[in-house]
Amino acid sequence: MDIKNDHVFHLGVNKASLKGARIAILPGDPARAKKISSKLNSPSFINHSREFCVYTGFIENTPIIVCSTGIGGPSTSIVVEELATLGVNSFLRVGTTGAIQPHISVGDVIITTASIRLDGASKHYAPLEYPAVSDFYILRAMEEATKELNINCHMGITASSDTFYPGQERYDTFSGYIIKDYVGSMEQWKNLRALNYEMESATLLTMCSSLGLRAGCLSGVLVNRNSDEIPSKDMLNQIEEQTINAIIKSTKNYIKMNIT
Repeated sequence: MDIKNDHVFHLGVNKASLKGARIAILPGDPARAKKISSKLNSPSFINHSREFCVYTGFIENTPIIVCSTGIGGPSTSIVVEELATLGVNSFLRVGTTGAIQPHISVGDVIITTASIRLDGASKHYAPLEYPAVSDFYILRAMEEATKELNINCHMGITASSDTFYPGQERYDTFSGYIIKDYVGSMEQWKNLRALNYEMESATLLTMCSSLGLRAGCLSGVLVNRNSDEIPSKDMLNQIEEQTINAIIKSTKNYIKMNIT
């Protein structure tokens, strides 16, 4: 394939349109991708196909890609595959999450050091014995960003599920039924010191480690599952803005390390 001129299958972009970018910021939500891109220098919309909305921009003189992944591991794997084919080698995910440890507050940020692989997509890249771990340098960039922005941050293990309802032991569903493998699972992960649930990091981290790429995940806490299941509408915009600022600052810190 002529990657300079040929467009990748799902994202509909080519190497020339990425302007030499080797770093990608990955939100799930297409609307959030637009908000993130607006904070870059010279932002430019490239393409929107299905759940994938792609922008370019610059942090100082460094080109950056912002691309939404949609929800879950399978669509995330498509984004990483196609951007990596075009030369991107570092992926900084930003999203929202539900905390499961009682000491974590709504509005805090969780930085995932490693993920429990409750997904299916990651098994297409490595067997379950292979760990889903974050890149050290991206972790350091994210931790420094939260300190610089004075954001309360927790670093640790994430339970990363393919499903929002049964895989995260939610019973407010059509059937109200969860198969026995997941009954009591939230308490189990709490006891094993997992911090939160989300839906993309297991795929992202396994995939990137196994392919020789770099990745990390930063998430804003919308709810604490010990007390509430529904996020406060008053807090949503505030948490989103804080996490966007944190991922932009993390990317700046990562660029300064000059390791891409």
